[in-house]
Amino acid sequence: MAFIAHALSRIKPSPTIAVTQKAAELKAAGRDVIGLGAGEPDFPTPDNIKAAGIRAIERNDTKYTAVDGTPALKQAICLKFSRENNLAYQPTQIHVASGGKQVIYNAMMATLDPGDEVIIPAPYWVSYPDIVLLAGGVPVIVPTSQEQGFKMTAGQLAAAITPKTKWVFLNSPSNPTGAAYARADLKPLTEVLLQHPQVWVMTDDMYEHITYDDFRFVTPAEIEPALYPRTLTVNGVSKAYSMTGWRIGYAGGDSALIKAMAKVQSQSTSNPCSISQAAAVEALNGPQDFIPVRAARFKERRDLVVAMLNQAKGLTCAIPEGAFYVYPSCAGVIGKTAPGGQVIGNDGDFVTYLLESEGVAVVQGAAFGLEPHFRISYATSEEALTEACQRIQRACAALV
Repeated sequence: MAFIAHALSRIKPSPTIAVTQKAAELKAAGRDVIGLGAGEPDFPTPDNIKAAGIRAIERNDTKYTAVDGTPALKQAICLKFSRENNLAYQPTQIHVASGGKQVIYNAMMATLDPGDEVIIPAPYWVSYPDIVLLAGGVPVIVPTSQEQGFKMTAGQLAAAITPKTKWVFLNSPSNPTGAAYARADLKPLTEVLLQHPQVWVMTDDMYEHITYDDFRFVTPAEIEPALYPRTLTVNGVSKAYSMTGWRIGYAGGDSALIKAMAKVQSQSTSNPCSISQAAAVEALNGPQDFIPVRAARFKERRDLVVAMLNQAKGLTCAIPEGAFYVYPSCAGVIGKTAPGGQVIGNDGDFVTYLLESEGVAVVQGAAFGLEPHFRISYATSEEALTEACQRIQRACAALV
């Protein structure tokens, strides 16, 4: 339509949200569908956090707050960064928004000029390239592979940097692969970045507390202090605290950048929800003992799903270090024919086949920039996961 902005043609709706909605529609129509597309924990928000939100309502803490976060929440975030990441931030260096996605959006809108390049390793979270495009930037996609653990190498990073590069995105543990950068993986990347002082680092640490097998989480500014002035360390309460619907993300970074991000937010959504901010204070300052307990449950689910997928004909699934996703390769089924006669030409065809034949909703790898793969979220019950994986095995066995 003529009145729709041209900029909107550069982006597409979120594929993960689309899959979740499609699964919900099929369920509502009476189909037996197991949805493995949603990237949110199935655990409830802890009671003490919910109670903090209720208390905020009861004391009428329901007015506008400071544009990018209350003083209490900014102080809690400063303490979190100090306690868990050895990073010293002042409240003027903290930005709070309605979710991590808005934090990243604000940062890109505040910094990108037309033609500025942003390096994004693939597979990537579906929103990264579109946020860059909407802000007028140019996504520079660096493909990784299952063989290299879905992690960008120092050589790949160095080759991707040009005079136009303004940012590099890092996400660990990763959505969609669950791959996580250990200190030994990150250090070579930081050494490359030290040679290019014009390049800023956006590190998405949203899955920081969901790691397995003695993996030790580190963040770039922690292991290379020289990068601290040009690193935006992004996190939030959605995943570790099961607060996806509360919509609170935050970041620590250079005070001038934080001020610019607040300026963007002041003319878009203004402050995040006051009730959610009060609950987030309790999340960060309150008991943390439930986090490793829930991570252990996720590990059990990971082990179940990886084992069953690797028993499916034509699939291979790596063991992720964190998050609650697996990203199996379906290269072994490409070119095969389904019982209905349709040929599986790519991962999109395969996930459509899974949904139509067995009622399993997953997300195609093309949405994340690396084919032929698909993403499964195992943030659901063991019973549902077992049934879903049995259906996937059955669907793969039926291909010829």
